[in-house]
Order: sequence, then structure tokens, then C-alpha cells
Amino acid sequence: MRRAEREAAYVEFATSRRDQLRRIAYGMCGDWHQADDLTQTALVKLYVAWPRITRHGTEDAYARKVLLNVAIDASRRPARREVPTDRLPDLAAPAGVGVEDRGSLVAALQQLPAQQRATVLLRHWLGLSVTETAAELGISEGTVKSHTSRGLGALREAMAAADA
Repeated sequence: MRRAEREAAYVEFATSRRDQLRRIAYGMCGDWHQADDLTQTALVKLYVAWPRITRHGTEDAYARKVLLNVAIDASRRPARREVPTDRLPDLAAPAGVGVEDRGSLVAALQQLPAQQRATVLLRHWLGLSVTETAAELGISEGTVKSHTSRGLGALREAMAAADA
């Protein structure tokens, strides 16, 4: 594949998947502005690896894996941590989801350990199978099932506590 064709294929992929990756990033970090940064960084890393990953046809899985790694890296950097403020930014709610429900759900997701959060997001937000989730995260199917079960249980408890 020539360079111009590769770049055209990458631009088409990035344009079509950017919003989905941004929503996944938001699920990981709970902040739309940080989600934008994570998505952009992931797309840059994806561009560098594009010739290699297109040979295997694993573009979507690779993009999600890069996004997860970028989110983990960003959370480890002290300079990138959020600073509390008195003024909250205006955020638009996704269609069909109440602001109260969305805020409670995101807060509950943020309380989950990283692996549980990743399995819940991949299984229930993106609708991946247990096998696909296991392959994407590099863990066994049994581990996916246990992390998902524990994560959903913790989410139910957190949502019940938020409603009380």
C-alpha cells in the first residue's frame, strides 16, 4: 500500500471512529476535555503504528487498547491531575440520558478499579463479547467474567447509594 493510500485510509478511520473513541475516553476519565486530549494522543499513536496494524485488520481493537494505555499513562502523571475549582464547566448531556443519571453513573464508574472499569466499559458500553474483551485486554475469559461481575455489583451498590 502506498503512503497516500495509507494516509487516506487512516484519515477515513480516524474521522469515522473519533467520536466513539472520545466517548470511551470519557467513560475512562469522566471529563470531556481530558477525553478530547486522550483521544487526540491515542490517534497520534495510532497513526505511527498504522502501517503495521492495517496488515492484521485489528484497527478498532488496537485503537481501544492504545486509548486505554494513554488513559492509564495520563492518570499517573502528577502534572496532569485535576485541580479542584469552584466553577464547573458546562457539559452537554448525551441524548436520552438524564444529567442526574449520567453524573451518578460516571462517578460510580470512577470508583471502580481500572481493570473492572475497562471490562465493564468494553462489555456493556461497546458490547464486546467476553472473548473479544479478553483478547483486547490480554487477560483470560474467566478474569473478564469475574471483573465484569464484581464491577457491575459495585456499580449497582454505588448507584443505589446515590439514589438514597
